[in-house]
Amino acid sequence: MKRPWQGQLEKPPPEDVPRWDPKNPLCPGATRANDNSGHPLFRAAAARGVCKVMCFHPHSDLTLPLMSLLEIRAVIDAWAELEAELGASYPWVQIFENKGAMMGCSNPHPHCQVWASSFLPNEARLEERTQRQHHSQHGVPMLLEYAEQEAHRKERLVVENEDWLVVVPYWAIWPFQTLLLPRRHVLRLRDLCDSERDSLASIMQRLLIKYDNLFQISFPYSMGWHGAPTGPHLQEDCEHWQLHAHYYPPLLRSATVRKFMVGYEMLAQAQRDLTPEQAAERLRALPEVHYKLRPQETV
Repeated sequence: MKRPWQGQLEKPPPEDVPRWDPKNPLCPGATRANDNSGHPLFRAAAARGVCKVMCFHPHSDLTLPLMSLLEIRAVIDAWAELEAELGASYPWVQIFENKGAMMGCSNPHPHCQVWASSFLPNEARLEERTQRQHHSQHGVPMLLEYAEQEAHRKERLVVENEDWLVVVPYWAIWPFQTLLLPRRHVLRLRDLCDSERDSLASIMQRLLIKYDNLFQISFPYSMGWHGAPTGPHLQEDCEHWQLHAHYYPPLLRSATVRKFMVGYEMLAQAQRDLTPEQAAERLRALPEVHYKLRPQETV
């Protein structure tokens, strides 16, 4: 942890990109990728879905932590509406935000993406299996029980209010990874009442202000909502599910040093650069007034 950073400096992307490349499947007229080998090791199937981009605000220089609670609440309402609209037809509706160039975001305007798919993606299938197994063994939703435990222990708690809590999860891999959980049993975003949506706007703002204050930058992350599957699953018993949001920030030691998943972590098992308890303590201790909005000190 104390060794100086001597990491690689990235080269800018090449500028001599051809206008049309027959090998590029996105170029008009080019051959699309196909893989119908007939061998069980090379299976492929068609997938259908809808991809949308949702802008949070008309101003490009704002991010969620700098928006008002009313503006954040409008985002939450739009999320719930899109989930209900697309979830009427599709089994999975993935709402996610990539924030910052470090997370591959090529446009600074505050926005998120919503992908609806005709299948359950890998992460959703894993969460479906583990939550169902826990519910069948213990009779309670896994993440509801987990939230109650974390609220009682408080050692990994970052922020909380009457309806929500944010923790650095016990299993965290990324240095300042967090998990946003409701206190009551909720299956999907659409199921949140007005007061829960208001308190969600508040706790999101508090968390994201702390993120920005950690290194006094607009903190990069990838985040996304996971809730009970939709489409045909709306008619099924999904009581084992609990709504929640994941936040995955890449920064480790400063605004310019990120965590890399390489070597042993790619090939064997992820390693923690700091414990979840240490990360939670650092985030918890940060002020809840954004550094850009604090009064400037005079000399």
